[in-house]
This record gives sequence, structure tokens and C-alpha cells, in this order.
Amino acid sequence: MEPHGWIILDKPVGLGSTQAVAAVKRNLREAGHGKKYKVGHGGTLDPLAEGVLPIAVGEATKLCGRMLDASKIYAFTVKFGEQTETLDAEGDVVAQSDIRPSAAQLSAILPRFTGAIEQVPPAYSALKVNGKRAYELARAGEDVALKKRAVTIHSLVLQSGDETASDDLLDSVTLVAMVSKGTYIRSLARDIALALDTVGHVTMLRRLKAGPFTEKQSISLDKLNEIGKGAPLEEIILPLRAGLDDIPALALDPEAVVAVRQGRVLTGCPEPDGLYWAHRDNVPVALVELEQGMAKVVRGFNLPDVAE
Repeated sequence: MEPHGWIILDKPVGLGSTQAVAAVKRNLREAGHGKKYKVGHGGTLDPLAEGVLPIAVGEATKLCGRMLDASKIYAFTVKFGEQTETLDAEGDVVAQSDIRPSAAQLSAILPRFTGAIEQVPPAYSALKVNGKRAYELARAGEDVALKKRAVTIHSLVLQSGDETASDDLLDSVTLVAMVSKGTYIRSLARDIALALDTVGHVTMLRRLKAGPFTEKQSISLDKLNEIGKGAPLEEIILPLRAGLDDIPALALDPEAVVAVRQGRVLTGCPEPDGLYWAHRDNVPVALVELEQGMAKVVRGFNLPDVAE
């Protein structure tokens, strides 16, 4: 039976998201699951970032778009005193400052960066400008002017701070942020430093949660590579429905399963309006949108073991 579900990789620093997907494909192929098996990721992580990278397998790839839209939680360290061209540890230093903030000053400005805010994405980002990636233009020495974008910082809290030798000032600080899609942590770090009358850049970035998936569900690259060597895939793959834990379920009878698979609208549903994952015996059949008692199919799944 071909697998359908999620492999939650604890992506190491230095590995790109596309490389991570390729590693899953390679291990599935070596485990005998064929070359054309669908695999996709649920949210890019920069090579210099680490942490939770949901990788969808089989029918779960139909949920990748939804995962991209999900809120995410990051821990990140901001080093004060130097701003780099890339806003992380990879780039050259472009600005310096001797000013270091106190913990009290930091706490005072964090509420300014909570809620709906606007930010300018980093010049070294994958956004397109006139058909080309911004980072390609930046690396070619061109000035990259990106427009402000609206994002939401659901929460922003202090995890720890490293004080300088004197005056209890902070040389660096580690924060934890829950953010909406489209948020650039490097831009957030830059703007926090500027609000403290200094400059800064990100030296550590770790994704703790993506959508419903957390660190506790993630596996190492070494653990993934064991699959290609014969380890049971069942030990690391989560079911497709694990990517739906944040929305309510809608149970279907056999007749409704047939109707949903044919794309027909269900009527007489008593549940409140909203998005549901419709299932038969806990096997997902489709995503459906309920409105005024009617359920319309948003996305269907072709999974085995669904009685009709």
C-alpha cells in the first residue's frame, strides 16, 4: 500500500527545503515506493534556519497550500550592534552601532511589534521583482526596493537575553514569535533593533511549530535516512488527518461518501458554518465548506479503506 501522510523533518542548518523534499523522495524510492510518488513541503525554511518542516506525501500534498497559509512559531536570536546585508549571519556587515538596549527597553517596545503590523521584506528574499527573485538582484549588486506588507504577530515574548559585561545591557536576545503567513523574521529582528536605536541581525532561527505540527513530532535527517535502509516507514509517517487537527471533523455515512466523491452538495447539515474535514471511520474523504446547512467539496482525497 502506498503511503499518504506527513513526515515532519527537523531540518538542520545548511539544508534547503527543496533538498529536504529530495531526501524524502530518495528514501521513499529506496524503500520501494517508486520514482513518481508525490512529495511536497508545507512552508519553506531558509538553509540557515532549522526546525519543523512538514513534508507531505501522496494525497497529503493536496494540503500543502493550506499549510503554507498556517500560522507558525519561531525562536530567533538577535545580535545587537551589527546589521548585515542579508539580515542574518551569512551576509557582510553594512551598519554598526555601539548602543545596546536594556531588558526594560526591550520589554517596552515589544508590544509595538505585536498584532497587525507592516514590514518591508529583506532584499535577500525569494519575492519576485519584475520577474526575478529579489535575492538574485541583490546578489548582482542592484538596489532592491520591496513594498511594505501587512502581517500579524500573534505573540512575541522574551525567551532569554545575554548581557554585556557592564550596565546589564543586552548584547543579544532570543525571542519567540507566533506569526501569520508572509512574516519575515529577519525583518522583524531588524525593525526591533532599529526601534531600540541600534542595529541587529539574526544569528539563530528555529521553527518550533508549523500549523498543527510541533517539534515533538519531528524526526532527524538521520532517522529519515533509515527508511531508505529498510526501517519501517510507519515509524515516522503521520496520517494525512494529522494535518487537519486544527479544524473540526464531519462524519459521513456511506451514502454521503458516494455523494461527496461525486462532488455533490450535501444538504441538511446541522453543524455551524465553516471548514470541516469529512471522513468515514476516521479516513479523510474531503475538505468541505459548510454554509447554511449545505456542505460543498473544497478538496477531495483518494484514500483507501473508505467504505462506500
